[in-house]
Amino acid sequence: MGQDGQQRTDRDALISRFTRPEQTFPTLASAEIARIRHFGEVRSYADGEFLFETGKPGPGMFVVLSGHVAITQRDGLGHVTPVIDQGPGQFLAELGQLSGRPALVDGRAESEVEVLLVRPDRLRALLVAEAELGERIMRALILRRVSLIQGGIGGPVLIGSSNSAGVVRLQGFLTRNGQPHHLLDPNSEHDAAEIIARYSPEPEDWPLVVTADGTVLRNPSETALGRAIGMIGGAKDDRIYDVAIVGCGPAGLATAVYAASEGLSVAVLDTRAFGGQAGASARIENYLGFPTGISGQALAGRAFTQAQKFGAEIMIPMSVKSLDCSRSAGTFALALDCGDTLRSRAVVVASGARYRRPEIENLDKFEGRGVWYWASPVEARLCAGEEVALVGAGNSAGQAAVFLSGHAKKVLMIIRGGGLGASMSRYLIERIEATPNIELMFNTEITALEGDEASLLRRIRWKSRLSDDEDSAEIRNLFLFVGADPATNWLDGCGVTLDRGGFIVTGAQSEQNQGRLVAPLETSVPGVYAVGDVRSGSVKRVGGAIGEGAQVVASLHGYLGDAAKPAL
Repeated sequence: MGQDGQQRTDRDALISRFTRPEQTFPTLASAEIARIRHFGEVRSYADGEFLFETGKPGPGMFVVLSGHVAITQRDGLGHVTPVIDQGPGQFLAELGQLSGRPALVDGRAESEVEVLLVRPDRLRALLVAEAELGERIMRALILRRVSLIQGGIGGPVLIGSSNSAGVVRLQGFLTRNGQPHHLLDPNSEHDAAEIIARYSPEPEDWPLVVTADGTVLRNPSETALGRAIGMIGGAKDDRIYDVAIVGCGPAGLATAVYAASEGLSVAVLDTRAFGGQAGASARIENYLGFPTGISGQALAGRAFTQAQKFGAEIMIPMSVKSLDCSRSAGTFALALDCGDTLRSRAVVVASGARYRRPEIENLDKFEGRGVWYWASPVEARLCAGEEVALVGAGNSAGQAAVFLSGHAKKVLMIIRGGGLGASMSRYLIERIEATPNIELMFNTEITALEGDEASLLRRIRWKSRLSDDEDSAEIRNLFLFVGADPATNWLDGCGVTLDRGGFIVTGAQSEQNQGRLVAPLETSVPGVYAVGDVRSGSVKRVGGAIGEGAQVVASLHGYLGDAAKPAL
């Protein structure tokens, strides 16, 4: 068999591992490549030269004009694994190249190669200008990222027990942000055991994380891990955005998509992950257009990709410490936890709410060690075949209970009130009542948590609110869905009016706005808007948050247009 025949055989063997390969790795027609040429520049690479390398910022999308490029995975432990071979008419990129993020794989020329390089800003322009072709390319970019995640290809290597609190915390962070990664258990993996022997970590150092360049992090925070793998690069002090959106939940994502698609320069900041609390919902079944339901992660992931397609710059994880509304330089100034300052002409507050913590002694001791505030596949894996407890009576609690019932032996649903009708949608109530391994415990509250010497949750105690009856059970995983408090502390001192509960007052409801014509979503500070759960009087539903995110963009255009007009 000749070299070309062998290359085809090898490629066929590799591509067979992917789902929907014809959509994941399409071959472009010559007419389609001709349309792309307007957006790119021709480049040549010698045999063995890298077009892009793992962990280094990707230059954009490559369309192969001649030659072949080998795509391989290279992790921080030095392992190199073939992924795919791509030849003439095919393009090299995945979702990270919409924003110039670090490459997750290597691309090396197998012969002399000529390509068309489409840089990230031009790639976004291509996706918008060439609708049909852009749809094919975007679908391929999404499927490639999904394949990387499912196959554990690219991204950091986590070393530790799959059931350890640190591993669950970091896996949850990476999963919620759509970041590929894989886990090695030192008890069964030789390479992991060698790393452990070399670095001799103390208990507080677990888990270890090995990045693509071989750097070893000891039990890093989410922010430290995000920076190490290139998720964020920090604010550019000299850039002024049209709008800064604080919060990347449904309201913030909707604002980003509509604002960026209409030509505004947009920065989005979130302290943990895109999707907010909605991103942790196992299934949303009452959102318009999805009759069979959709997971919060999937819905948020689509919006996250859509926002990047239109050029929104998304910074996760990034916390905003304070907002300066003095506009001394004509702009708002957001102080970031990294020490940088981000400047914008307008601000949309979509920071949502933080999970409420019930008054249970030693609760913080078990957070991340058996106490969870969301129910994702990562936590569900820990519950397989066990009894779990869940506290809450709202839609999020109902969705989580139904989801967990598919993994756990039994779900004890602990409810302070005497029913679900006042706080939960009817379809969820019916589904819970029809699920045999969900046990409802009304008029009940948890009184104590007990753990072992490693501070892992082992038992919960509860009592009836109608009698002196008390009981307990061996429970290793407790899920809390008891509401949330508005995340507005970072607004202290900037003049934004809050109601008694700490939610942001907007429109005519604010006393400061009396006597002047204001937009319904504008706060007491002109140029600062609030949308979604953080806003006083908002409908605490995904659909309501997305609607407000779309609505606020019209007000932004009006404000920015007025601000640009010269004074008479």
